[in-house]
Amino acid sequence: MAATSVRERIILAAERLIAERGQGVPQRDIVLAAEQRNNSVIQYHFGSRDGLIEAIFEYRLAGLEVRRLELLAEQSGSDRPENVHTLVRALVIPMLELTAQHGVSHYARFLEQIQGHAAVTDAANLGDERRTSVRVIMRRLDSELAALPPRLRVRRLRALSITLFALLADHERAVEAGRIRAGDERPWHEIVDMLAGVLTAPVTEWAPIR
Repeated sequence: MAATSVRERIILAAERLIAERGQGVPQRDIVLAAEQRNNSVIQYHFGSRDGLIEAIFEYRLAGLEVRRLELLAEQSGSDRPENVHTLVRALVIPMLELTAQHGVSHYARFLEQIQGHAAVTDAANLGDERRTSVRVIMRRLDSELAALPPRLRVRRLRALSITLFALLADHERAVEAGRIRAGDERPWHEIVDMLAGVLTAPVTEWAPIR
């Protein structure tokens, strides 16, 4: 999708450069990549670097939210029982579709670079009314994992987002390098399987390593 405003051009340029070079990429490089000359343009539109990062995240949020709610509704209307796998699928597939159907090529790597930022914390995902689908998915996953001790359940749900960002970023790099096709759904299913495995791995009794 072609950028239609200065603000959008900055968002897309920053998404790409942060994905490639990290959060510390100089603002002047973002300004140049967005074909702007005024170095204060980021301050004008976003207030700060944090404001820009939040804007990039929100730029993709609405479309992901709609698609995740669609997948949750499809699951509710089917005769298949909801489980960890179907919930992870609803969380992940819309992000993979960004590349396959909409040509978005840097968002997963952007998320990988901003792990720990306030825009993607548990508090933001569970407290923001614009992220209903994520809140529903995480609460249902928590319920599905009720047999686990509470602290372990929390750790696994936190590990889900860390592993999710890493796997999606790796997939994005593979698509860019031509090793896989963006629309090939076989790697999608593998990613879903691995993430479900992170949540449902057997709990083994601790024993000293010899």
